[in-house]
Amino acid sequence: MQEIDLLIQPQWLIPVEPFGQVLEEHAMAVDQGKILEILPVDFAAQRYRAKQVRQLPGRAVLPGLINAHTHSAMSLMRGLADDLPLMTWLQEHIWPAEGTHVSAAYCADGVELACAEMIRGGTTTFNDMYFFGDQTAKVAQRLGMRAGIGLIVMDFPTVWAQNADEYLHKAVELHDSLRDQPLIHCCFAPHAPYTVSDAPLKKLRALANELELPVHMHVHETATEVAGSIEQHSQRPWQRLQGLNLPGPDFIAVHMTQLEDAEIQACADSGSHVVHCPESNLKLASGFCPVAKLLAAGINVALGTDGAASNNDLDMFGEMRTAALLAKGVSGDASALPAAQALQMATLNGARAMGIDQQTGSLVAGKSADFISVDLSGLNSQPLYHPISQLVYVSSRDQVQDAYVAGRELLRDGSLVNIDASALQEKVGRWQHKIKP
Repeated sequence: MQEIDLLIQPQWLIPVEPFGQVLEEHAMAVDQGKILEILPVDFAAQRYRAKQVRQLPGRAVLPGLINAHTHSAMSLMRGLADDLPLMTWLQEHIWPAEGTHVSAAYCADGVELACAEMIRGGTTTFNDMYFFGDQTAKVAQRLGMRAGIGLIVMDFPTVWAQNADEYLHKAVELHDSLRDQPLIHCCFAPHAPYTVSDAPLKKLRALANELELPVHMHVHETATEVAGSIEQHSQRPWQRLQGLNLPGPDFIAVHMTQLEDAEIQACADSGSHVVHCPESNLKLASGFCPVAKLLAAGINVALGTDGAASNNDLDMFGEMRTAALLAKGVSGDASALPAAQALQMATLNGARAMGIDQQTGSLVAGKSADFISVDLSGLNSQPLYHPISQLVYVSSRDQVQDAYVAGRELLRDGSLVNIDASALQEKVGRWQHKIKP
């Protein structure tokens, strides 16, 4: 009999791979942070002696959710400037507030707030795009979350860098400092086509090829962005990015609400990934990502929340439900984006976009033990015919009870393990007073 660290025995085990599978009377064996095996409970008792056995009746165990696009430190600007269109929101409110308040300390505290919210809501991995990525990495490491650190690039000066060359220099430095951290993954993060000119994008593409890093960028977010590109460059943003060799299997295009059929096919042909942020797009009236068409074209589509300043939460359960419902409404097809597909978008597809699907995103032997449990025993989940449908269409993040990353417990029975909630609340209160006295 093999001695292992942990044996998980939920009522339902949903591995995501194979697609749509739900296992009952099964256990998951975990040792040294990795999944050893998923097997029937009776066989597990014969094969393994676990230091800890967790029996979870009434709970579903599934991969930890992956927030494939967010600006985590912006949690401190939640609700600061609501009910405004994107460019007004950015230019007249968010960018001025950032110019006044963003610092290393701001980012560290904002990221901690975001991580607390995400862990509590079942997100174990996030793909970030913000300044002071070094602080984001430090907080994520301390709290045990898996994180993609965006290596920001823009043309204009901010508190992080003064010009595109300095952004790129700091990007390479930050990547070099983080390359040996097992839970940290870097990607270049040019903000958007309208904030990064051709020369730095060419340099960035060469560096991404050299360092084998993904490129994570807002693209075709609004009709205004597309019109501005036509006026300035005489071509739509996707055409311009194609000319700069940006699209490819390592390219993560976020939002993609303004797409022609030829652009969808070009995206598919390039092997690029799309991150759909349905609730932020709805709130900012940015448009509708044609998810059903993207999936039909064979494009990998993941889910993200965007930042809490434009969503206003980091709730991936909410994103799954909204994405599934919106896809049906936009396509006119009630069978578009079924629940199992929405769950895959919030897990495995996010890992694929980030290039870490060999490590996480599904519960498969050999992968990291990144998983959550969700309580489906309450009256709001009854009757329960199809656990995956229940998770997507009924469940809320408040039903998440446990969260693990690489076998390390981050949430136990609904309580945060590594975060002092009272101390964090005090820090957030001080920032609120500074930002809007």
